[in-house]
Amino acid sequence: KAQSGHCCVSQNDVQNTSLAAWIKQQRVSYKENTLISNHTQKLNSIGFIWDQQDLSWNEKFDQLCAFKAQSGHCCVSQNDVQNTYLAAWIKQQRVSYKENTLISNHTQKLNSIGFIWDLRDHSWNGKFNQLCAFKALNGHCCVSQNDVQNTLLVVWIRQQRELYKKNILSSKHIQQLNSIGFIWDLRDHSWNGKFNQLCAFKALNGHCCVSQ
Repeated sequence: KAQSGHCCVSQNDVQNTSLAAWIKQQRVSYKENTLISNHTQKLNSIGFIWDQQDLSWNEKFDQLCAFKAQSGHCCVSQNDVQNTYLAAWIKQQRVSYKENTLISNHTQKLNSIGFIWDLRDHSWNGKFNQLCAFKALNGHCCVSQNDVQNTLLVVWIRQQRELYKKNILSSKHIQQLNSIGFIWDLRDHSWNGKFNQLCAFKALNGHCCVSQ
């Protein structure tokens, strides 16, 4: 450590083969709770690393925190050549989380910085929030195909209708869209609108014969 500044002796260090083997044994003994407390204290006093995988994980986590501090988010692009290894690490965390193999401590740490576990769901919620904002402003969810300010939102809305028609839109997303009065079938909605006008006409005039 005095020479290198750390206690991590590589298993491939030919000059320190026996020391590397001894270090490995200390970690095994510590994990099995058979290392005497005096030895544990001595090793702790020089910053001994008990779990190298955890150390590596924390280093990447610190890198992600630094990235967020600079960029304002945790979404490192797969095409970011300056953060290739970090992007790969992030991808692995999502896989581990999905497979329920990510330890709770790591899950909590990532949650604490607003880590996005599901990019697709995050993107969907972003568009849904845009639609909610549109409704709050306009009183309805029918974004015009000619609305140049909301071109991407229009495409997303069309996609939701297509997915719903094919019965492959998740029930969670259906419920969210239903909660804001989303129109699934524009033609049917338009027909019902005209039918309601006719009903109102009949209630007023006693018949359905609207003059041309």
